[in-house]
Parts: sequence; structure tokens; C-alpha cells
Amino acid sequence: MKNEKAMRPFGIRDKVGYMFGDFGNDFTFLFASTFLMIFYTKVLGIGMGMVGTLFLVARCIDAFTDVTMGQIVDRAKEQKDGRFRPWIRRMCGPVALASFLMYQSALADASMTIKVVYMFVTYILWGSVFYTSINIPYGSMASVLSSESDDRSSLSTFRSVGASLASLIVCVAGPMMVYTTDEAGNQIVEGSRFTLIAGIFSVSAVICYLLCYFMTTERVKRAAGTEEKTSVVKSLKSALTSRALIGIIAAAILLLLASLMAQSVNQYVFIDYFKNKTGLSLLSLCAIIPSFLLAPFIVPLSRKFGKRELGAAGCIVGGLSSVLLFFMHTKSMGLYIAVSVVGYIGFGFFNMIIWALITDVIDDQEVRTGKREDGTVYAVYSFARKIGQALAGGMGAWALGLAGYNSSVQVQTQEVADKIYGVATMLPGILYIGVGLCLLFLYPLSKKKVEENILLLKERRQDGVKGE
Repeated sequence: MKNEKAMRPFGIRDKVGYMFGDFGNDFTFLFASTFLMIFYTKVLGIGMGMVGTLFLVARCIDAFTDVTMGQIVDRAKEQKDGRFRPWIRRMCGPVALASFLMYQSALADASMTIKVVYMFVTYILWGSVFYTSINIPYGSMASVLSSESDDRSSLSTFRSVGASLASLIVCVAGPMMVYTTDEAGNQIVEGSRFTLIAGIFSVSAVICYLLCYFMTTERVKRAAGTEEKTSVVKSLKSALTSRALIGIIAAAILLLLASLMAQSVNQYVFIDYFKNKTGLSLLSLCAIIPSFLLAPFIVPLSRKFGKRELGAAGCIVGGLSSVLLFFMHTKSMGLYIAVSVVGYIGFGFFNMIIWALITDVIDDQEVRTGKREDGTVYAVYSFARKIGQALAGGMGAWALGLAGYNSSVQVQTQEVADKIYGVATMLPGILYIGVGLCLLFLYPLSKKKVEENILLLKERRQDGVKGE
């Protein structure tokens, strides 16, 4: 009890530290989700179908690695620095190195067999092994930094701000560094730039991870009687009977399908349809600004209306703006960006509170079962996100293929560019609306239910302390 009393109170240091964790994550994750398909198709010349297949194969592997990692962190003994933070220290180097290895432009002249094999090995090593080993503990950690609902909403907001800061570098500055303009005004990629940028981002990721490790403190301990080990099958069965987890999984898959597909296909919209790399950076900047503007209001708004209600409304508004762009089919890049900004404001509400929703699900699981399984719950959710990522990459690649995209040439025909525009607007719009509907009609943790769960768990922990 002396250690608990002497523990530093939750505060801004934890929030900023947790923010750096997602900053580090997104130096590799955002770079991959935004530019990796470009690297594979335009630098290595690998076909869209093979790239889509890679993403699906990797997600099948993730079904095992994510759950395994969740079980490992749930069964881990408490160390001086907690159960989750040690993994950030251990794995920050391997995940950064694996990310760098994916972008080796020297392979551009190798045989297609060598390129495909290298693509599969390095991508799976990064995403299914090392990224999983650091992301599962990092995501689970939010539920043990504080037990207060407002604190967790703040952590979710700061995590989203960290992702937005990474986006400023990766998505806004990235296109300016990756693309060059030829004499005809077309946007061309240079493979050597990919390798250099990947190296810089990998080093930056390690620095951010270490800041996260040193600035955060784990405070919430497992309640008495919840430490016993449970089989993987029982843990998964228990987690998958949670309506809250199923609801957030459905919303997560649709969200990732919408956001990542729009993000990756927008690369082609601005390069092949608008023929303007500057516009791509401007769109990325406009996508980030709402996060900073909304950040101060997320906690009071979620306290008043509820996290579920706030996120659902934002996604529906954002989805409608994307559908509107489809019917407008505008040639004006400025108008395209302006309407997109309306959508980003809506998505911003949901993105700011999504991680707080996961901590609510973890609490609800403990209320239902009496066991604290942060890692397992987050691992199942993380795997669902990766399914969304895989389907987004696969759907994006396959949709571009159906649109007639030719990876063997740098410049596409206008007919293909028009079809790419349609893919980038209508499909994400429908999916975003689906996210809002899932939250309203499937996810059960309303504002009232979340408050009830928090009070009940506080009582259980107090009773556990008294009984020791």
C-alpha cells in the first residue's frame, strides 16, 4: 500500500507520454497505410492483385499473433514498471528496423519472384510480429494509467493528437518528399527517396516510443481474485460473448475499411485525377486540423452527451459528405478538399474518443466476468482493426484493378482516373454511415452504462483492498 500511496498522480505527463506512443506507432503505420501500396506498385512494379493478397495473408497470421500477444501480456507478472510498459522498451527497436526493411528500392531491378518473396517476408515480420508485440501492450495500457472516465477520454484525445502530429509529417510532408514532377507535369516517384524517408521515420519512432515509456505510469492493478490464468479458448469465448466488444469490432472494421481505403485511393485521385501532389498534402493537412481544433472540447462534450453518441453522430455526418462528393464529381480540387473537411470534422469526434471506448469495453468485460483481461480484449479488437486494414488494402487494390489501373505505367488514362474518383468517394461514405449505425444500434455502452460500470469496479477494488 505504501507504493500505491507514493505513486505519482495521473496528470499531463501521462497524457503527453501516451500521445508519444501513438506518434511512434504512426511513423511506421501511417507511412505503410499511405505509401506502401505506392511503393509496391510504382517502385517495385508488383501487381495490385498480389498486393491485395499479401494484406489478406498477413491478416490470417495476425489472427494468431494478436491473440497470443494479448494472452502474454494478460498473464505477465507485475514488474516494477508495470505489465505493459516493459514491452514498449523491449520492442521499439525491432519494429522500427522491420519497417525500414520494407522500403528497399535497391530491389527494383530484381526478379519479380525475389520482389514478391521479399515483400511478403518483410511485411509480415513488421506487421504481424513486431508491430503486434508493441501495439497490443500500448493499446491495453490506457486502461491501467487511470480508472477515471474523464482521464481515459483525455488519453484517447491525446492519442489521437499524437496520430495527427504524425500525420502532419507523414501525410502532409510525405508527398512533397516522395513525388517529383516530370516535364509534362505528371507526378513521379523516386524509389531511393522511399528508403531514406523510411530510415528517418524509423529512428523517429524509437525516440517517441521511449518518451512514452519514461513519461507514463501504470496505476490500476488487477482486483483480488482476477489473477488466475484462463485458457486461451475460454478467454476468447468470454470476450466474443460481449455485445460491447462485438459492437466496437463491427464499427472498427467499417471504420478502417472507410478511412484507410479513402486514404490510400486518394493518393491516386490527386496524382492521376487532379494531377497535383500539393493538393494531396493540403488534403492531409485539412484532415489533421480538425483534430487540434476539437481536442479541447472532446472531454466536456463526451461527459455531457456520451462517447458513443458523440462518435455515432460524427461518423454519419462525415459519411454523408463523402457521398455528396461522389454525386458532385467535381473537377475543382479546392471544392473537393472543402467538402472533405466537413467530413473530417465529423470523423474527428469519433477518432478522438475511439480509444476511450475500448477502455469502456475492458471495464464492461470485467463487470460481466469478474476477470481483468486488458490484453485479450484489446488483442481481439486489434485483430478486428487489422481485418479492416487488410480488407481496405485489398478492396482498394482490387477496386483500382477493376477501374483499369495499370501499375506498369506512371500516367493513367482519364477514364481510369474518373473511375478512381468514384471509388474514393462513394464506398467510404457508405462505410462511414455504417460505423455510426453500429454504434447506435449494436454497441450498448451508453453514457449511463459506462458510469455504472466505473462505480461498480471502484467498489470491488476498495473491497479487495480491505480484504487484504
